[in-house]
Amino acid sequence: MSTQPEHDAVGTVPTAPVREKTFSVIGKADSPRQQWFIDGLKKEMAARDHVFYEEPIPDILLVLNMVDTENPQPYRRKAQGTFVTAVVELDEMPEQIMHAGYPYMLYALANLVLLLLPGKNGTEAHFLTLEQGHYTVKHEDGNDAKFFAEIYERIQPLASSRLVINNEFRTDLEEELWNGDHITEQIIKAGRTLDELNLLPAPFPMDQFLSPKEMRHVKRLYGIGGLSYGNLSARLDDNRFWMSASGVDKSKLEEIGRDIMLVTGFDEERPAMIISVPPNVEPRRVSVDAIEHWMVYQEHPQVGAIIHVHAWVDGIPSTEMNYPCGTIELAEAVAELVRQEPDPGHAIIGLRNHGITVTGESIDEILSRLEGKIIPQVPMS
Repeated sequence: MSTQPEHDAVGTVPTAPVREKTFSVIGKADSPRQQWFIDGLKKEMAARDHVFYEEPIPDILLVLNMVDTENPQPYRRKAQGTFVTAVVELDEMPEQIMHAGYPYMLYALANLVLLLLPGKNGTEAHFLTLEQGHYTVKHEDGNDAKFFAEIYERIQPLASSRLVINNEFRTDLEEELWNGDHITEQIIKAGRTLDELNLLPAPFPMDQFLSPKEMRHVKRLYGIGGLSYGNLSARLDDNRFWMSASGVDKSKLEEIGRDIMLVTGFDEERPAMIISVPPNVEPRRVSVDAIEHWMVYQEHPQVGAIIHVHAWVDGIPSTEMNYPCGTIELAEAVAELVRQEPDPGHAIIGLRNHGITVTGESIDEILSRLEGKIIPQVPMS
């Protein structure tokens, strides 16, 4: 049954049963460094009670894909909950690490790229995320134990996070809302404003690296219409809010049910967001951040709107872990920081190596509050 979730004392979604900690390695190490890395990580994971499978089982939790740079092969997961990390080694430190490493995210159909590079003092592991986050773990003083413990601490929370990218569409939107209302007009206008401020960076050019068939698979895999950064939402009433769709150009929001969706509930058992749409409209998915916005709106009635952009503001609290977009864990981390703010209704929360989530009375109020404070470049650590 699809109902509003019951929240505990701090307003989070009830914890799901712990999944078995399973992992597998595909591909082969093509160098001593790659072999050393995978052996060390497997040893660390075994010490943390992870179960290794020579061949991935259908619902494997984590797949480490040892990528051959000359012939990268994808792992086509069998279950939505499988997390794929592409392990890639380059012989030289590239001038632009993101540009050099990010395509392997697409080639390998991965959630995360772990780029092994030769640093001045030894091997460096550079983590690249789908949202173009970038952070580094360095192997220093020959301390293998410390290095692999840090690698594990980065991978495991991401691999065990729970995605909420499914949508249940119901053609029950009230007729008077089929063409939107004054709130959707604010969202449309704000999308154009964010574009004018260059806060909606162009998507990574996936079509330059993937075939049409692979592109379709990526879109299904990540629950997106493309890689379009940022999203906007605004409350309609106590339990419903309008939100931009996934992958749509936020500067060209037009059709209700396709570009702007009405989120009406959350089914925690599936898990899935419940969306009301007009009849005779082929809907897109709502933004993957809908679960995060849902949590904030449910807990804080004074929040009338939320904007998320890949930019920064100095001096703000920030999440610690780079959880993937659309996961309950990221949503809970942001909701906790909003909760801790003196005024949750006017909060600016940083998502580490990612961007900011801003709450406010309305879309217009948020934009006026951010004026002059936005730093387009997100700091990476």
